[in-house]
Amino acid sequence: MSLMDNLLGILRVRVKRGVNLAVRDVSSSDPYVVLKLGRQKLKTRVVKKNINPQWEEDLTFTVTDPNLPLTLIVYDHDLFSKDDKMGDAEIDLKPYIEALRMELSGLPEGTIITTIGPNRGNCLAEESYIRWINDRIVQNICLRLRNVERGEVEIELQWIDLPGSKGL
Repeated sequence: MSLMDNLLGILRVRVKRGVNLAVRDVSSSDPYVVLKLGRQKLKTRVVKKNINPQWEEDLTFTVTDPNLPLTLIVYDHDLFSKDDKMGDAEIDLKPYIEALRMELSGLPEGTIITTIGPNRGNCLAEESYIRWINDRIVQNICLRLRNVERGEVEIELQWIDLPGSKGL
């Protein structure tokens, strides 16, 4: 069985920025983000001496199981010691996948398809909207980092269908 037999599509995660991240060096941090989906692991570049970094980086994952959560971990890059953890978050992809499975088309620009509110069971810092933007279903998410004194990370999810894949 080949990867294409199980492949549902590609998830593009745009890591936009960090907000008010924790200080892990003398007066600042050198943050980067690691994203994990199943056994796949990707990371952004390091932004030097900045607790409000702008990454604006796209990381892409192949999706074979829509039930797997997307895990995000922020680290502070250190030259001479192990990188310090600066918090983490978990993203439930199921609401986004459900919106994709609706097979919507031709909606007015900016139409809200689904709203997910913050609660004890998720890492949302504020309401997250799944919207119709540029003929695509997009979810913007502001995550409150766990296991740290402060910090948020903003990301955006976008789906890419692959010809020859199983699809949703």
